[in-house]
Amino acid sequence: MQTDFLNEARRQAEICNACRYCEGYCSVFPALHAERAFSDGNLTQLANLCHNCRGCYYACQYTAPHEFNLNLPQALANVRQQSWEEFAYPQSAAKAFQKNGALIALMATVGFAFFFWLAKQVATIGGEGFYAILSHNMMIAIFMPAFVFPLVSIGISLRRYWRSVDGGPVKFVHLKKAFIAAAGMKNLRGGHGDGCNFEDTDRFSQGRRYAHQAVMYGFLLCFAATSSATVLHYVFDMPAPYPFWSLPKLLGVIGGVLLSLGSVEMVRLKLKSDKTLAADKAFSGEVGFVGLLGFVAISGLLLYFLGSTTAMPVLLVLHLGAVLAFFVLTPFTKMVHGFYRLAALARDAQRTK
Repeated sequence: MQTDFLNEARRQAEICNACRYCEGYCSVFPALHAERAFSDGNLTQLANLCHNCRGCYYACQYTAPHEFNLNLPQALANVRQQSWEEFAYPQSAAKAFQKNGALIALMATVGFAFFFWLAKQVATIGGEGFYAILSHNMMIAIFMPAFVFPLVSIGISLRRYWRSVDGGPVKFVHLKKAFIAAAGMKNLRGGHGDGCNFEDTDRFSQGRRYAHQAVMYGFLLCFAATSSATVLHYVFDMPAPYPFWSLPKLLGVIGGVLLSLGSVEMVRLKLKSDKTLAADKAFSGEVGFVGLLGFVAISGLLLYFLGSTTAMPVLLVLHLGAVLAFFVLTPFTKMVHGFYRLAALARDAQRTK
């Protein structure tokens, strides 16, 4: 990890530790104030506890033009970003995505869509609905490795992270606290429950928390839709297509709407936010990931509503290309931050016992 980022975060953490004005703002400050000296592992843990709500920055009396020039949200964001790149497997892919995320996401989606279009030309046609374009077996053969790869990659990354922060054996109570905090986006509520200062200087808002919740629960509903379809197909011998009132369709449509709205709102907030409080040179990677996630959701909804029209084959290959790009790129995008945040919250639960 870059020494400059760590040393700057260490300098600012030591000043914050002496001041303690922001003690109740979020999970970062109780953890920060529990230390007397900050190792690289301590700073990595604090950085991944931070949700960049920015409340501490606007409350701080030591920001520029004060000589201390504190900017803790950016300092921790830089360490956090570097930790994701350092722990990623493989590292080179993570670094490339953070520099050119939007371009890589676009190229991957178009490239995989072209691959599916070629597969459609040579594949044996059979089945109903989407399976009349690409067979079920072909989709399984393509997406199963793409689903397993990010799990393995993220598992390796989290193992590296856990070692770096001196994490101990994980107990159920640690996971319980972590999931409860993540489910309600506790640390995006701000110290007084008024939300983030992400949108407009010292104005509090819950907009960023709601956008994150829409994305998180939308994604989980879409995953549940795919899982329920898998159970129907293999356990009950009920292959797709499914009617609207079936579980896969209901979960998928509701999840797709939430995911689309949340992604659009997150991009809007990102574009209007103060970039001097975010990680250096991470903007392309963040917007590229959220844009890809939003395109997956929107193209999926269009595919459902236009699935009986002549536009279906084109929409299908574009949607599948985006989904495949999403899976392959997940370990190197900001999607992985959800796993790191859970790990950081679990590690913090070990600290508080």
